[in-house]
Amino acid sequence: MHAFPLSRRAVLAATAAAAALTAVPLTPGAARAAEDTGEARPYRWRNVVIGGTGFITGVLFHPRVRGLAYARTDIGGAYRWDDRAARWVPLLDHLGWDDWNLLGVEAMAVDPAHPDRLYLACGTYAQAWAGNGAILRSEDRGRTWQRTDLTVKLGANEDGRGTGERLLVDPRDSDTLWLGTRHDGLWKSTDRGATWTPATGFPATPSTTGQGVTLLAAARRTVYAGWGDADGSAPNLFRTADGTTWEPAPGQPSGTAAKVPVRAAYDRHTRELYVTYADTPGPNGQSAGSVHKLCTVDGRWSEVTPVRPGGTTEDGSADSFGYGGVAVDARRPGTVVVSTNNRWAAVDTLFRTTDGGRTWTSLKDSAVLDVSETPYLRWGEERPKFGWWIQAVALDPYDSEHLVYGTGATLYGTRDLRRWAPQIRGLEEASVTQLVSPPAGRAHLISGSRDIGVMYHERLTSSPARGMATNPVSGSATGLAQAARRPAYVVRAGWGDNGNGAYSHDGGRTWAPFAAQPDIARSAPGPIATNADGSVLLWSFVHWDGTKHPAHRSADNGTTWSEVPSFPKGATPVADPADPTLFYAYDTDTGTLLASTDGGRSFTARATGLPAGDAQYSLVAAPGRTGDLWLSTKFNGLYRSTDGGVTVTEVESCRASHTLGFGKAADGAGYPAIYQVGAIGAVTAVYRSDDEARSWTRINDDRHQWGWTGETITGDPRVHGRVYLATNGRGIQYGEPT
Repeated sequence: MHAFPLSRRAVLAATAAAAALTAVPLTPGAARAAEDTGEARPYRWRNVVIGGTGFITGVLFHPRVRGLAYARTDIGGAYRWDDRAARWVPLLDHLGWDDWNLLGVEAMAVDPAHPDRLYLACGTYAQAWAGNGAILRSEDRGRTWQRTDLTVKLGANEDGRGTGERLLVDPRDSDTLWLGTRHDGLWKSTDRGATWTPATGFPATPSTTGQGVTLLAAARRTVYAGWGDADGSAPNLFRTADGTTWEPAPGQPSGTAAKVPVRAAYDRHTRELYVTYADTPGPNGQSAGSVHKLCTVDGRWSEVTPVRPGGTTEDGSADSFGYGGVAVDARRPGTVVVSTNNRWAAVDTLFRTTDGGRTWTSLKDSAVLDVSETPYLRWGEERPKFGWWIQAVALDPYDSEHLVYGTGATLYGTRDLRRWAPQIRGLEEASVTQLVSPPAGRAHLISGSRDIGVMYHERLTSSPARGMATNPVSGSATGLAQAARRPAYVVRAGWGDNGNGAYSHDGGRTWAPFAAQPDIARSAPGPIATNADGSVLLWSFVHWDGTKHPAHRSADNGTTWSEVPSFPKGATPVADPADPTLFYAYDTDTGTLLASTDGGRSFTARATGLPAGDAQYSLVAAPGRTGDLWLSTKFNGLYRSTDGGVTVTEVESCRASHTLGFGKAADGAGYPAIYQVGAIGAVTAVYRSDDEARSWTRINDDRHQWGWTGETITGDPRVHGRVYLATNGRGIQYGEPT
């Protein structure tokens, strides 16, 4: 999904209405009717603020409207910039469970002649198992949409996702649109995106595994298309002047450094088209690149590469990279900004020229970065870096010094070309894997995400002041657990460079690495658990490719570890919240619930014959109780045991359960509130039960669905009605009754 320099390889009090909101028992038929009509329950949904945390793959300023801009992401949808509020507005939160693949935005286009029109090409994966892409069309800047399902697949979270844009309104006719695909060539629409057919006459041959069309750009009335599957000697930039006849752009550059056209931008004053190139589409793996410009008047090409990749950095590392973003100044002829990409050792930069590429200045060299609004961008160091994975660069057509660029983590902006700060408010793209809401203490939430590790949220409305969890710094979080009877003790696991496990004695504010870790933890860190009093750790290990390994146990806070052969490989350990001697695990391979009564030293099978075959089935323990277990088995339903897994019964009130958690009980209720992502009737949604799962209330609505939300959910043990929901690309959503 994203990449950061960690490892190379997403508080408001409840109102009195919270107590007044009661669950209405729904029969399956009644539930289906309520869902199908989009009935909204009285909940308010907002993001827990982190700020960015994902790959910004494209930014477009509208050429005719001051302050109007759009951003796209690889898995987190698209956004419109609200200039008055100085924040981004999400545009695709209405996409539901069945449409999760459309939250990846491959490309976007605006119509210069019709400022309210916006087009998005959506589709996260081009693999056989993913659904086809779709074109979303809006006449009101993304407030409402019309949709055209495509017969081809798009790949917004695959290699080449930072190229583009691959979608373009034809400069001769606003009703005509062009769409570049990865494996199915060039497509064309003559009815503003309502219907699409393959474009005739396009000379490049599609590949089932290649990049296909990498960019579409207009130079006056001519359309240019970049091709990502050439071998470095064959043409990779084509053009049409009439919308029918295509030809290679004559005299175009060749060779490894110009193998893949990444992005293009046209200077209407000088009538020159600037094109950035690399040896691969990126964002990873680039080691060569160049910048060229084409004079569209006489067809002459000139190389204007600021710095050629190669050589070594001060520490002796190879200075290899490609070129990514390019933007031209609409007000100043010959003023252009380009970005390097994949320059890990020396750190990526922006180069700026004011003389058409004869001379360049590195903006990184004079940059002052202020990340006080999103402190995690320091990555555990004293000073933040300029950024990596820079392929999205945009210049405000109404302000020559308002420049923005996207990275694998954020969107930086400047108003004077020297002072930079994240311009990211409202844009949240974390892919969240872990949520813990402590029963006491300064924080209401501790979270773990892919790429950015663990965060400690003292306030839900601002990015954690302490940034990401350090000592050690880690990337993707794989485990997070709190001792139920000793909440000051928290443990975490994840991918890092200096140890993959750590503990905290102050509720997650500060951390220290385990004194030792099993060897397998270096390559396969997985979920971790601590028993009720924090005296025992169980750490499970799963490699990124899915290979499962034996779990290990520690009874001395991670100083020594011993293998637990009877624990099912790769399973998630679950601690009993009341009895420190008890642990549980669910073997998804065999459909067996296991238990340990000796503090995790050994496990024995209890209930068998349960749903099997899906590693994402999840087992959770109800707080404050011994042996009260709930098992979510996705479309196979929800199960419960009240005797530690000896007997298990199916919960008949819901048809499907993907993830489940607990929060503070309603006034007068004797059991914690239960929250789940599941289905009572036809639609997968977010539900709450205040009566031990006898009845459920849908608490999200059709405007707030966020695609796939099946990873984890938890309620707040201190505030009834408040729920925290993990999404895959829209960060942490939290809802409260209004």
